[in-house]
Amino acid sequence: MPQTVCSGTMFTTPSGFSPHLACAEPGEEEEAPQEGPGPGACLADGPPITSASLDTLIQNLVPTADYYPEAKVRKFGPKILQLLTEWTETFPSDFRDEKMVGLLKDIIHRIAPCDEAYWKTLNQVLQKLTQRLAVMSQGEESIVKVSLNASSISDKLVAFKTKPPPIQKDMLSICNDPYTLAQQLTHVELEHLSHIGPEEFVQAFVQKDPLDGTQPCFSDQKKKTTNLEAYVRWFNRLCYLVATEICMPAKKKQRAQVIEFFIDVARECFNIGNFNSLMAIISGMNMSPVSRLKKTWGKAKTAKFFILEHQMDPTGNFYNYRTALRGAAHRSQTANSNRERIVIPFFSLLIKDIYFLNEGCANRLPNGHVNFEKFVELARQVGEFMTWKQVECPFEEDGGILHYLHTAPIFSEDGLYLASYESESPENQVEKDRWKALR
Repeated sequence: MPQTVCSGTMFTTPSGFSPHLACAEPGEEEEAPQEGPGPGACLADGPPITSASLDTLIQNLVPTADYYPEAKVRKFGPKILQLLTEWTETFPSDFRDEKMVGLLKDIIHRIAPCDEAYWKTLNQVLQKLTQRLAVMSQGEESIVKVSLNASSISDKLVAFKTKPPPIQKDMLSICNDPYTLAQQLTHVELEHLSHIGPEEFVQAFVQKDPLDGTQPCFSDQKKKTTNLEAYVRWFNRLCYLVATEICMPAKKKQRAQVIEFFIDVARECFNIGNFNSLMAIISGMNMSPVSRLKKTWGKAKTAKFFILEHQMDPTGNFYNYRTALRGAAHRSQTANSNRERIVIPFFSLLIKDIYFLNEGCANRLPNGHVNFEKFVELARQVGEFMTWKQVECPFEEDGGILHYLHTAPIFSEDGLYLASYESESPENQVEKDRWKALR
């Protein structure tokens, strides 16, 4: 079904979730964490550790004459330069605030005079940052535009069916090749992914105090998770678009043809590695107004659909899907072309995994140390996503298909039920009462 990303009430605990990351099961004694160094110690000394006090962490991140003997601008410059480069490339949205840009320029003016090479490198850093912010701004503007265009929902099917507009299009009249549509869906997916930065995952589950146990306040961070939320809206739109396309035709044979078409599109999405569109198509076909069309489904060839449903079965914490995702990730790592590098995860499940890792594991251990193991795992999951989203789409764009995907009218849930009841009459009293109320 269509997804939302808001609070923990929508989630169920994953069966594969590891309590080892400072999350002891009820009734069990928590394993004693490995002691980290105290204040004044260097994290690089001795064997690897999984925690340390916050004071120690800060002390080791801030160079001083004692800890970092080379703490002079000329010798320390390359370290600052590396930090600024990685910061601006990884979290460019931090510099939307003019005050932050001012601080960045101030640091540059302090470092640059020390070495002529710094000027060139730091100017490149500023230029890339400016370009990245411009691209992000354009992306958000296009997302807003698409959202406005896609908000046309037909609440009353009767007017749409009995008085069709002069030109009434459907998906099969725009694109009747499943592979081509799967390619264009992949374009849309990768475009959305390209605008989502790692900071949005942080903001999605941000807490009032980063190291306390208060509840996440996602609703207060909407302005900082625009791209992430837009991606979830795209998933929902695709669900409803698929359901609308199936319910709209008046004849059973045509509806069955649309079902078979989307089954083939879903299969091509799976082969490409586009699991998000795959799940959206399956969800749309499993919506009640569609699934109740028994006579229509009886006319369609559905063997391939049941195989795809099995691949995305939520049983065992989506075990089959996770196995397929690992296979796609491995293919991506050894790929020789962008076509083989494509990995588009089922996004709502990715958000769910990150949510439970963030909420289910303590930021601090009982001894007050920062839980490094948790944050390393968070970084691994987000880092993997960042690698996948950087793949350039190898398929040629088709403007007509993309325009239809973004702007085609879709029915609301009530509209879908009306279409469904008019296609195949209600079978029981509950359906009859609902149809009467909708009409």
